[in-house]
Order: sequence, then C-alpha cells, then structure tokens
Amino acid sequence: QVQLLESGGGSVQAGGSLRLTCATSGFTWGCVGWFRGVAGSDREGVALIGSDGRAKYRDSDQGRFTVSKGSAENSFYLQMNNLQPEDSGIYYCAARIGAYCRWTPRLFDNWGQGTQVTVSS
Repeated sequence: QVQLLESGGGSVQAGGSLRLTCATSGFTWGCVGWFRGVAGSDREGVALIGSDGRAKYRDSDQGRFTVSKGSAENSFYLQMNNLQPEDSGIYYCAARIGAYCRWTPRLFDNWGQGTQVTVSS
C-alpha cells in the first residue's frame, strides 16, 4: 500500500521560499506530482517528476520551482522560490505507479493529506 506524507508548508512573505517534502512508503517506481488546491477550484498541477528523473513545470512556475528526488528515492521535494500570494493553497503530493506521467489529477491513484502554503503580500 502506497502512503504519502507532505511536510514543509507554512506562511511566508512574498519573495520568500519554502521546501516541501513528500515522504513515501510502498512506492518504488513511477510518477510523482505536486498539485495545488484552492477552495472552489480543481487541483492544479505544479510539478511532475517521472521515474526517469525528468521534471515538468507549468510555464508560470518555470525557474521558480524545482522538483527533485531524495537519494533514497523514498522522498521527493518541491523547492519553491520567489513565492507570490497567488501561490497560496494546499499543496498535495501524488504518486502513480508506472511510466505514464501527465498533469491530470485523476490519473494519480495515491494522494497525501496536503500541506498549507500561505504567501502574504
């Protein structure tokens, strides 16, 4: 059984940084995604990292966010720099076993509980 646990959220001022961690168990190979949830909207993909280590970002986050794997590959990270108020939301880690790695939330079978990120202006 795959389990995911996010940590590292918090409150920062605009221009600040946060590093989110997704600790996994039971997950050995596949795609990991970071999604942002905001009340009243569908979860939005922020970053993806495939089993081959290739990362994808939304155009608006390119250069500000970096997704990576830990050396033991049971942890994944999202480094977020130059945060802005519109980056606020609940950040979820999601995992999908297999090589297919796309932005669509419903393709991910496993989700963490989320961690809150609040950016003030």
